[in-house]
Amino acid sequence: MQDLIQGWTHFQSGKVRDLYRDANGEILLVASDRISAYDWIMPTDIPDKGAILTKLSLFWFEKLNEITAHHVISGEVPVAVKGRAIICKPLTIFPVECVVRGYLAGSGWVEYQKNSEVCGVPLPGGLLDGSKLVEPIFTPATKAAMGDHDENISLDQAKKIIGKEIGEELSARSIKIYNFANEFARERGIIIADTKFEFGRDEHGVIHLADEVLTPDSSRFWPLSSWKPGGKQLSYDKQFLRDWLTASGWDRSSPPPELPDEIVEKTRERYLEAYFTITGEKFEH
Repeated sequence: MQDLIQGWTHFQSGKVRDLYRDANGEILLVASDRISAYDWIMPTDIPDKGAILTKLSLFWFEKLNEITAHHVISGEVPVAVKGRAIICKPLTIFPVECVVRGYLAGSGWVEYQKNSEVCGVPLPGGLLDGSKLVEPIFTPATKAAMGDHDENISLDQAKKIIGKEIGEELSARSIKIYNFANEFARERGIIIADTKFEFGRDEHGVIHLADEVLTPDSSRFWPLSSWKPGGKQLSYDKQFLRDWLTASGWDRSSPPPELPDEIVEKTRERYLEAYFTITGEKFEH
């Protein structure tokens, strides 16, 4: 792939995305079909995953135009990565993941059971796994190196990393974006239980929303029709894959197994269903 994109120089790869830079400093953000779980990249790709997530991100970025500045310059990209890439503004990314939780789930539920709070935010007693919170909460996390876990932190800890004013700004902006997106998605039958944003500054110091946004890889999507607090929820994200990996007996410390065709197809179907439910359009290349 790296040799196919004329005029762009590869400079970084993550678990899922590959980044390139041109002579003007603009960034080409390419979403691969790789899928990760439990901090491992699976040996088997999910066909069309990169294109589905790219189209869904572009859909959301357009919806968010009046709510926040963002890094998208164009979806018109080189033919080699057509449909799976975005040309973006170069930003200095803040070293904090901006997580918003509207519902109790995942690591938030685990922490709540210990001390009735999440990332330093006290919550009422009696909540269940999957309960809706009275108001969405901002629960930041540190950015871990590849292969390591992000670590949940409090807003006060985040402020020590990025500064008090920036911390408060990112918290307010993240919750505003979440509220807009969750209301939009809920009208279409999807609950956004929680989601993760990244922000960065441009050369003028202006804060922009970056990376992918409001996809099944960065968010926990639940069907509204089946939501019932008190246990695991049906999900549009890669929980289906995680469940299979857990049942397979994989120890999470050695390289993961190849994914059976059935798991690949069912995982792909979840991404397609999420795309269609939110956008109202069938996915096309």
